[in-house]
Amino acid sequence: QVQLVESGGGLVQAGGSLRLSCAASGGTFSSYAVGWFRQAPGKEREFVASIAGSAISTYYADSVKGRFTISRDNAKNTVYLQMNNLKPEDTAVYYCAAPRPGRWGSLYFTEYDYWGQGTQVTVSS
Repeated sequence: QVQLVESGGGLVQAGGSLRLSCAASGGTFSSYAVGWFRQAPGKEREFVASIAGSAISTYYADSVKGRFTISRDNAKNTVYLQMNNLKPEDTAVYYCAAPRPGRWGSLYFTEYDYWGQGTQVTVSS
């Protein structure tokens, strides 16, 4: 099974950018779709973006469309989330996750089986 580790979080001013990384180990990485989720204090975990194992398709939440870009480098076993024009409401712990091999990265967190530990993103106004 795959293990996931996020990195790249931090403190940034509104309008700034960050790039999150999700490094995977174990399993055949290209077999796994990967999704990014986030959870702010007192709120439910919400979908941000997902990418197919082959990177042929991606999907975004409306709240980040046009600002965030998900990509992957299967040779490096890594998925990225480039976040531009950050807003204070983007402040949250960001998690990467993967469903079982061959399954699509849906927007429902309950359909993901493997999770990283999360990385904090804080956007100041």
